[in-house]
Amino acid sequence: MKVPFLDLTAAYQELRDEIDGAVSRVLASGVYIGGSEVEEFENEYATYTEARHCVGVGNGLDALQLCLRAMGVGPGDEVIVPSNTFIASWLAVSHCGATPVPVDPASDTYNIDPKKIVAAITERTRVIMPVHLYGQPADLDGIIAIARERGLRVLEDAAQAHGAQYKNKRIGAHGDAVSWSFYPGKNLGAMGDAGAITTNDSELADQIGLLRNYGSLKKYVHDVKGYNSRLDPIQAAILRVKLKYLDVWNDRRTSVASAYAEGLKTTGLVLPKVPAWAIPAWHLYVVRHPDRDRIATALAEAGVGTLIHYPISPSRQLAYSAASEYAQEQDFADKLSKEILSLPISPHQSSETCSEVIDAIQTTLRRLQMEHDPLSEQCA
Repeated sequence: MKVPFLDLTAAYQELRDEIDGAVSRVLASGVYIGGSEVEEFENEYATYTEARHCVGVGNGLDALQLCLRAMGVGPGDEVIVPSNTFIASWLAVSHCGATPVPVDPASDTYNIDPKKIVAAITERTRVIMPVHLYGQPADLDGIIAIARERGLRVLEDAAQAHGAQYKNKRIGAHGDAVSWSFYPGKNLGAMGDAGAITTNDSELADQIGLLRNYGSLKKYVHDVKGYNSRLDPIQAAILRVKLKYLDVWNDRRTSVASAYAEGLKTTGLVLPKVPAWAIPAWHLYVVRHPDRDRIATALAEAGVGTLIHYPISPSRQLAYSAASEYAQEQDFADKLSKEILSLPISPHQSSETCSEVIDAIQTTLRRLQMEHDPLSEQCA
């Protein structure tokens, strides 16, 4: 048995003719920066996410940073971020000269806990940044209510949530802006780095469009000190092809998640909990167990690939080790980093493969139980 955690070639093989045709179209056009291919993707993705505007940029980190810059975030400001997230959420804040202020996640969804946000707000807070982690929507109503009450902006990090829904509305424009990554392994992945921002705020969209292109809307005329972060038209063309299949692929991911939920419910693993108001994108299927490392090793020996998202939380990274304010305990985030394990989940994963993963996990956990309690087999 060999079950990789992720096979990036599978999507290409399924859509090979369409993707090759799209790339050839761009190459033949002679337009290699901007152009109609990027504009068409922006229009199509704005429609898909139920947002008025989409602005394509170079990658997901740039999407976050340019949003924060457009919101006026700078030195001396604070941005509330989850303590349990990929470090890009924090880096975007730091690159603006501002300070990320971590808030521990809720114990059921692992997303930022709205009930803990208020205590983290100070007179320097400018933005709340919920992350739709693992493709599971954060509880936006509570977060947005807190922000509106205090005059703060909400920037959603949806790098893992393409197609996810919160209360029957796609993630895309609940807060002030939503940042997206199209890193190759995402539900909607390019074949290189790519990113975007969606928003209903026309002024914010215009400012981001200005910042992404050297601060210029007219060639050689620069209104602000901008950046070079433009969505590549080849990547835009590939994303246009894949976008047509995103809902179908997410449905397949849901089938894998359902198979895991049924097959692993009596194993002792802590399985994902989905609130009634959420439809996850199932970017990742993350389970928990105190013996996480031994389980991962055993599964690797059985040919099942797994990953840990994430083994070290941002506040414990060397990059933030000099900041004394992060020395305090972030109990649940620290606990998660020691227990979480991501299982293979892909729209190209067969039911047979799902069964093999489930069987391998059941066998592994039975063996671990025997090691802890040698009499359990005799008593069974």
